[in-house]
Formats: sequence, structure tokens, C-alpha cells
Amino acid sequence: MPCVRPCQIPGSSRVAAAATGPEPGAAYNLRHESNCELALSAPGIVVAGLRKRYGTVLALDGMSFSVRPGQVTGFVGPNGAGKSTTMRVILGLDAVEEGTALIGGLPYRGLRHPLHHVGSLLDAAAPHPGRSGRNHLLWLAHSQGLDVRRVDRVIEQAGLAPAARRKAGGYSLGMRQRLGIAAALLGDPPVVLLDEPFNGMDPDGIVWMRGLLRSLASEGRAVLVSSHLMGEMQHTADHLVVAGRGRAIADASVAELIAAASRGNGATLEDVYLRLTREAVEFRTGTSTEDRK
Repeated sequence: MPCVRPCQIPGSSRVAAAATGPEPGAAYNLRHESNCELALSAPGIVVAGLRKRYGTVLALDGMSFSVRPGQVTGFVGPNGAGKSTTMRVILGLDAVEEGTALIGGLPYRGLRHPLHHVGSLLDAAAPHPGRSGRNHLLWLAHSQGLDVRRVDRVIEQAGLAPAARRKAGGYSLGMRQRLGIAAALLGDPPVVLLDEPFNGMDPDGIVWMRGLLRSLASEGRAVLVSSHLMGEMQHTADHLVVAGRGRAIADASVAELIAAASRGNGATLEDVYLRLTREAVEFRTGTSTEDRK
């Protein structure tokens, strides 16, 4: 089935671009498939040409990328780069002036019983503080027509069993994150979006989170994870989308980005990130090592 309109991804396919950072207005996509082809062949996420303003502020300026099944895709960028806005658009929480965001080929508003199709964690503080973790999940299950047996399954999966009957208002941030992840997995969805899931996790929780993300991808799910922790993304993500000033300024596998930047000097993903976002940072607190190079 041919596409009615061609899908265009700005920029070129130069791996070497990651070594020096992007040219103004360019995005580096190291895949051979177009977003349009992916939309027709894969039940993941396709974001194409999103533009959105908040008053005079241009929050999204042509944001485009895809999240493929069977991979953990990291979504990184400086504060104000458009990451949270993009995730809200994908989930139908914000409207855009231009562009589309599709989940399994459909906009969020076109999904019947959305938790069957996509699970998300955007705000760990969302549960009602007077409701137990288990009752919160039961309420979600009933609202989506889900088998209540899934509630106990995701409670175990998220490591919440000892605290499931306690009021969520007494949970630590890490426990609220686990509850939010349990809610995201409630419908056993093929697509999962998590915004800063490592926040509030103790070392044991971080190790658990790494394993969970890898496990979800190994089951064939499309997993999109935003984070400011480059070390965790280097160990967990297969693919990376780097956002800057409302657009994707890099879109490649983690291995390709590091290899392009290393040139034999053992660069880390953090090094790559700092080079790519050098011109996209809104607020600087000082001069970094990368700035002096």
C-alpha cells in the first residue's frame, strides 16, 4: 500500500555528524527506512512534523521520529527541548498546529480502550493520595474493561506487593514511580512511554528498572523513555532521539552515535550528548569540559 504523501525527514544520514554536532536546522537520521514506511510496517510510534506554540514560545518545530517495536528508544535533550510536550501530544493531552503523532497507525483519540494499546507514566504524583495502590489500579482496570487479575500481576511485576494496600499518599517517590509503571503495564500494551522513570529510584530500583525496560523490549514492545541520565541510557537504550529547540537533532542507534564520536578516544554517550546539544541549551550554569574543547 503506497503512502499518499511522501514522508520527509530533514537532514542527512551522516554518521560522522555525531562527532561534531549538528549544523543549524539539521537532523541526523541514521536509519534507512522512512517514517512513512515504518508507519505501515510496525505498530510502534510515528511522530511527524509536530509544530506547537505556547504563546510566543515555539515549543515544537517540526519534531519527527519513530519508535520501533523490540527496542528501547531513549528520548533526551536539554530542558525546554520539547520532550515532555511531544509525549503529551502522543498521548492526546496537547494539540498541535501541524503534524501527526500515531500509535500503531492511529492517533491516541482513535484508540478504543487506550490502555490496551499504550501505557504511559508522565506524572508519578497522579494517584489519589487517599486511595491504596491496589485500589488505584483496580479503578483503572474497571475504567478500561480490563480483567482485574491483571492488577495483581502488575503489582508483582512492579515489586509493589508489600505496599499495595497502603495509601499512595504515603509512598516515596520511588514507590510512586513503581505504581505508575504498574498502571502503564495494566493493559499489557504493545507501546510504552515513560517520562523520567529512574527519578526517585534507589540503586536496587535502578537495576530493576534497567531489567524491566530491556524485558519489555525483548517481548517486542515499542518502548520510549525520556531521561537526563546519559549513563543509564547508554546501558539501557538501543536507539536514541536527541531533541533540541523543538526538533530531533539526532536519531540513531546508541552504538552508532558513540562510534561516530569516539574516533578511538573512548567517548561516552554523555560526551556525544553534550556535543550534539551545545547550541540547543537554553540556560547554562557554567563552562563545561565540552565547552572548552
